[in-house]
Parts: sequence; structure tokens; C-alpha cells
Amino acid sequence: MIRVLLVDDQPLIRSGFRALLDAEDDIEVVAEAANGREGLEQARKHAPDIALIDVQMPEVDGIEATRHIAADPSLASTHVVILTNYGLDEYVFHALKAGAAGFLVKDVQPEDFLHAVRVAARGDALLAPSITRRLIDRYVSQPLKPSTSLTQLTNREREAVVLVARGLSNDEIAASMVISPLTAKTHVNRAMTKLHARDRAQLVVIAYESGLVVPHTSERG
Repeated sequence: MIRVLLVDDQPLIRSGFRALLDAEDDIEVVAEAANGREGLEQARKHAPDIALIDVQMPEVDGIEATRHIAADPSLASTHVVILTNYGLDEYVFHALKAGAAGFLVKDVQPEDFLHAVRVAARGDALLAPSITRRLIDRYVSQPLKPSTSLTQLTNREREAVVLVARGLSNDEIAASMVISPLTAKTHVNRAMTKLHARDRAQLVVIAYESGLVVPHTSERG
């Protein structure tokens, strides 16, 4: 059972998402909150698998709430998914850096919304290749000084990180590297551990900020 926390200051949004989630046999909404402060309290109380958090809220915003959740060892298994009204508002990249596993636009189709919750529960990042490219174009296409040492990664781990940054799933990474999906997952997980990345989304951020992957015109779409 996937346990979900809803954090949004708009009751209508919360009730709509709750209705969708509660109708699924494998998903349960364990709590709701109207602001980031309440969201943190409910997260610590229930330790949900997924926290769906709005960006702009009173008292404590979604980015700060995400940062607190990501820094709490007792919530290490909680994946934060940011809810936004726009595909790329100014807060999204900051939320990913704070520890969010990905983000969803609030007008997402119901079937896509449910799929995204299940993807996040598996520990995968909600970053489709097209969204990743747009994030790169807007936020990290400027020259950056390497901020993370990648010398501790093996060549295969570095290759896996590059493919994660390009938006590939474990199965796609396996096909590209001509290895099994389990081995691909192992490479990704070891890279995450060595780079202290909470999840795949943070691995994407590290890959671009460190200069391991550099956006090119051909990548943009």
C-alpha cells in the first residue's frame, strides 16, 4: 500500500486529489495539511511513502518543507513530489535541489497523476526527458564550477549517472549499457550513495552542476 500525504492550501485541490487516490486499491491518503508547517507535522507523524506538496503556501512554503523532510533521517523513505500550477515556475529547480523527487503540474490528467504517484513510490524521479531538458535550459545551462567530486565513481557508474541525467529509466540504461536491469539499478544506487544523492532527481542535479553532463543545443526540445 502506497501511503500519501497531501499538502496544499487549497481545499478543492486536496479533495480532488484525495478522491482520485482513495479510489485506488493500492493507494491510501493518510493525512492532509493546509500549509508547510502542518505538512511537516503530519509527515513526522505518519512517515508517508509520498508527500505531495504545493510550492506556494502560507507559514512554511513547499521548498522549505521539502528541505526539512529531506534532512530528517526518520523520513528517509518519504519521497516528496512538488505540485505546481506551471510546468516550470521559478521554484521547481530549487525544490529539486532541496530534495524533491520530482514535480507534477496540477492540471495533469488523472491517469498520469496516479502513474506518477506509483513511479515516485518506486523511488524513480518524476523527470521526463523533455522536462529535464527544459530544466537544464532554464536553470543549469550557464557555466558552473564543479561542485561535486566524481572521482570516486567507477567508469560504469559515471556512465549510468549520465544516462539518468538524460531521463532514462533503469531498463533503458540497461539496454544502452548492454547490462541487466538489476546491474543498471546497482550502478545507479551506488552512484547515489557515493554522491550522497537522496534520489534520482538529485542525481540529475549533481550531474549537471558538476559538469559531468553539459547541455548542448541538440538536446533541447
